[in-house]
Amino acid sequence: FNTLLLSVASVFFNTILPIILALFINEIQTKWFKKVVQTISYAPYFISMVVVVGMLFSFSDLESGIFNTIIKGLGGNPSNIMESPKLFPVIYVLSGLWQGLGWWAIIYVGTLSGVDQSLHEAAVIDGAGRMCRIWSINLPAIIPMAVIMLILSIGNMLSVGFEKVFLMQTNSNITVSEIISTYTYRVSLMRKLPQYSYATAIGLFNSVINIVLLVLANFISRKVGETSLW
Repeated sequence: FNTLLLSVASVFFNTILPIILALFINEIQTKWFKKVVQTISYAPYFISMVVVVGMLFSFSDLESGIFNTIIKGLGGNPSNIMESPKLFPVIYVLSGLWQGLGWWAIIYVGTLSGVDQSLHEAAVIDGAGRMCRIWSINLPAIIPMAVIMLILSIGNMLSVGFEKVFLMQTNSNITVSEIISTYTYRVSLMRKLPQYSYATAIGLFNSVINIVLLVLANFISRKVGETSLW
C-alpha cells in the first residue's frame, strides 16, 4: 500500500506539472529570462539525494528549522515534521517535484520547439488568443510524448526510489515509509539470519508486476489514443 501510494502520487504529479511548466516556459518571450527560468528549474536535479534529504531534516528541525520558524511566526505550534507519518507522503512528493520538475519538463520544451510556427500565425489571424493557442496547438503537440512518458512511469510504478525513502525513514514514520525495496533490503541484509531466497522472490514479484503494468498501460494507450511504445 505504501509503495502504491507514493508511486501513484508521484506519477500523477510528475506527469501533469512538467507539462504545465513546459507550456509556461514556452510562452516566455524574453530569451535571457527564459534561460534563467530553465536553469533555476532544473538545477536542483543535480543535487545529491543525500544532500536533499539532509536539507529536509535541517529545514524541519524543531528548534532552528526554517519551516518551524515560519510556523512560530504565524502563531502555530512547532512540530517535528520529518517524524510525522501523515506528512511523509507529502514531503516525499513535494521534494521530488522540487528536485526533478524542471528536468522532466525539458523533453516537453524540446517538443514544443518543433511546433510549426505557421500554425500559431494562422491562429492569430483567425483571432485566437494565447490560451486558445496553447490548448489547441501546443498541448496536442506534446500529448503523444506525455503518453509515452506516462507508460514508462507506470511500468516502473513499484520501483519507488530506495535511497530517498530509506534516508527519510525514522522510527516514527516507518508505518508509512516502509516500501517494497526497503523491506527487501531489511530482509536480505539487516537481519541476523538473512533471507536471501525470500528477498529474491520479492524482487522477482516486483519485476513481474512492473512488466504486467507496462504491457497493460501500453495496450490501453494503443487502443484508446493510438499512441504506444510498440
